[in-house]
Amino acid sequence: MKRALLPALGALAVTLFLLPSLAAADPAWRPWDAGLREAAAAGRPVLVDVYTDWCGWCKRMDRDVYARADVQNYLARRFVTVKLDAESNATARYEGRTYTLRTLAARFGVTGYPTTLFLGVKGNYLGNSPGYLPPQDFLLQLRFVGDGHAERGESFEDFLRAAKSGGARPRR
Repeated sequence: MKRALLPALGALAVTLFLLPSLAAADPAWRPWDAGLREAAAAGRPVLVDVYTDWCGWCKRMDRDVYARADVQNYLARRFVTVKLDAESNATARYEGRTYTLRTLAARFGVTGYPTTLFLGVKGNYLGNSPGYLPPQDFLLQLRFVGDGHAERGESFEDFLRAAKSGGARPRR
């Protein structure tokens, strides 16, 4: 009996150890250049998470927002996701020019972290959202961009009014 119980307990321990990592995987983050190429090929907008390694709010955004299944599912269906280290000297291309990731973040007016950048399906700049956002507020911003409201030129305020009244509908 003891011999049969030990392997079963060992298997249970391994399963319990691995289960949290299987349940909450990160979005499929890409580097800048590869992400923009993929977005153009797929016809999807780009979400860029601009972060630094030392940023506590960036880590909280990863843990509390990006780790949520509803956020991950929406991102996987509607966006190409890119991580941009705002202190890196690695290079990236945008609009025919070469930047360091540091100067690229500055090019988009990023002055604090985290900042979420949104680019359209052709890489055109749609806007940014500075700071940490709670998941429900973040999901509203994702819907605004991901459902095409931003690229159609609608204001976020009009979108919010429609969403509160039940009138904001996703694109088909």
